[in-house]
Amino acid sequence: MAGLLCGTKRKQQVSDLHEEGKNAINAPLLPSGTDIHPEDTLLEENAERIMLDPTSRENPKFKDLLKVLIDWINSELEEERIIVKDLEEDCYDGQVLQKLFEKLSGRKLNVAEVTQSEIGQKQKLQTVLEAVNDVLRPHGWTVEWSVDSIHSKNLVAIIYLLVALAMHFQVPIRLPEHVSVQVVVVKKREGILQTALMTKELTSTTEMMMGRFERDAFDTLLDHAPDKLNVVKTSLITFVNKHLNKLNLEVTELESQFADGVYLILLMGLLEDYFVPLYNFFLTPESFEQKVHNVAFAFELMQEGGLKKPKARPEDVVNLNLKSTLRVLYNLFTNYKTSA
Repeated sequence: MAGLLCGTKRKQQVSDLHEEGKNAINAPLLPSGTDIHPEDTLLEENAERIMLDPTSRENPKFKDLLKVLIDWINSELEEERIIVKDLEEDCYDGQVLQKLFEKLSGRKLNVAEVTQSEIGQKQKLQTVLEAVNDVLRPHGWTVEWSVDSIHSKNLVAIIYLLVALAMHFQVPIRLPEHVSVQVVVVKKREGILQTALMTKELTSTTEMMMGRFERDAFDTLLDHAPDKLNVVKTSLITFVNKHLNKLNLEVTELESQFADGVYLILLMGLLEDYFVPLYNFFLTPESFEQKVHNVAFAFELMQEGGLKKPKARPEDVVNLNLKSTLRVLYNLFTNYKTSA
């Protein structure tokens, strides 16, 4: 009889918690169509859970962001024969995140390859996220994810993590800018569920997200003396033409004439005094991919010449991003301005 009473009491407690969830759903702060699942209501005191508002899932820019991230992961992990279709369902156990981080960082993590139990999955996530955070924190990234949020399939936390990895490792993808979503925050205070709507910014501009990296002299110049931009452009044009004129080439528009990578490659050959074999790049690139190949190849030549990896992405140069192009050329100028 005592066991029956205890079981009845537990059922009543669960029922009461489910009723709290229904009350929360009907709260005026929640938008219509938002569902709080029973497990979302079983919160400990002062705990909170964040859920994506269903209307945000239909946002075209949000859908675009999901597609870009999924396509990128599948491209990175193609050799692992891993296919991601749904970020929530495929990333929560840590397997995909482990393989992705290992591929990007070149590090091998000491974790079990396959983990079925919840405890094992969380242990793997703990190891993976500790390694991720150790890499990202020194560069100013705010940690918007945790073992519990990832394992509970919090899509917002998963996206924050993937965006940070993509931007930190400067992967060759273009994330849609200014993607924001609304989330429902459920908190438990004194036994009562409290709900509120919040706006979360998943991406800002590429430049702002890349700005978390170490700033250089060019950033300082643009921030504190934007009126000198034309002076800088004139100096850079004079610098590149001093060398390109040797091949009877001349530049008048920095952002457009370097966008296909050809002049960048030829310029590096002139600066380092070697001939670049024509079979290494596309002399008359036609597609976006061929142009990206050329710019990426020019970046490789820069690194072989002792320069740091450019902060700009090849895609940004190809897309006529003036600031990215100026940054690349300014880096060459500071290193080769005394070259004959």
